Amino acid sequence: MKCGLLGEKLGHSYSPQIHAELADYEYLLYEKAPDELEDFVRRGDWHGLNVTIPYKKTVIPFCDELSETARSIGSVNTLLRRPDGTIIGDNTDAFGFETLLTQTVKSDISGWKALVLGTGGASVTVCAMLRKRGAVVVPISRSGENNYTNLDRHRDARLLVNATPVGMYPKNGVSPVDLGVFPKLEAVLDVVYNPARTALLLQAEERGIPHAGGLTMLVAQAKRSAEIFLGHALPDGETARIARQLERQMQNIVLIGMPGSGKSTIGRLLAKNLGRPLLEADKELEKAAGMSIPVIFANEGEAGFRRRETRILSELGKQSGTVISTGGGCVTREENYPLLHQNGVIVWVRRDLNCLAREGRPLSLNADLAAMYAVRAPLYERFADFTVDNDGRAEDTVNSILEVLQ
Repeated sequence: MKCGLLGEKLGHSYSPQIHAELADYEYLLYEKAPDELEDFVRRGDWHGLNVTIPYKKTVIPFCDELSETARSIGSVNTLLRRPDGTIIGDNTDAFGFETLLTQTVKSDISGWKALVLGTGGASVTVCAMLRKRGAVVVPISRSGENNYTNLDRHRDARLLVNATPVGMYPKNGVSPVDLGVFPKLEAVLDVVYNPARTALLLQAEERGIPHAGGLTMLVAQAKRSAEIFLGHALPDGETARIARQLERQMQNIVLIGMPGSGKSTIGRLLAKNLGRPLLEADKELEKAAGMSIPVIFANEGEAGFRRRETRILSELGKQSGTVISTGGGCVTREENYPLLHQNGVIVWVRRDLNCLAREGRPLSLNADLAAMYAVRAPLYERFADFTVDNDGRAEDTVNSILEVLQ
């Protein structure tokens, strides 16, 4: 059985990995130009296809039949070639979003005002499923009746869904709206899954609003597609299992702690153990600046160094599946937290002050480390998801980190 993902420009996709977890059929990426599309769909060598931008509507005329869901939404993301050669089009994005909604919002949303940002293909699917659940749906566009300039008329919204690519890698850190406009929100969903926590979701987290990104939706729609390809159901727990596996694979492991606490050593061992790249913030900063950290401090002072550090962390934090070793003072700027948290699990590497290395560290070379620690310890605790002690063998510290992560 030959299956795959059909699109114009696919780039990196997690779909082959997800489908490999679901079944043992071949799953390939098919990049096709618009003038190749009809011939490939009608006569290509495939059994089942997922369809992505920009072809979710374009493939509809090539289908002999549409599922009720695909017909009502007007969008197809799954094609199945039946034994008689006819093609049926379906929409499993709807199932994916419904799964995400059900897992995140435990309440009955009938009667809720739900704002859906965007009017593209993803928005159409999201709106259809919210209406199915009884919500009062208000699509927000750039220039329609309900747009980004009059959001205050929707202060009573209880659910907000971002169905736009705003905030998606590599344009991280941008939110389509300020959640402060909506004091009655009870849930925020974002169909974007990279980064794991978009700027919109970070706002929701800070405000204590239940929220979720699009990874569950991605996996759930793939599972439903696989069931269509195979012709039988798959275990319900597969969605959660694969989503957890992908989340662990995609997240960065970010090491914070006092200067000289062993972050670089721990980072190298972790990276080797997990087969991940190691990104050392101080080395990346020196490379970008073309000078050493002591020289930067001498020329620009700590304030200049911190500005450079934040720019570097902004780039490193966008990455996925890496180990990041940070400088000891990165926690002194609150704006660094979302940069590291958006895709990372943050680990405070703690070490006895008497064992901290000082050489080559401008701030700690002649500093009162106890006084520095007193200031920074609450900041490390604020940033960290968990803490490990590094007072013994580095290998033991690494094992402690791996035990928590697993």
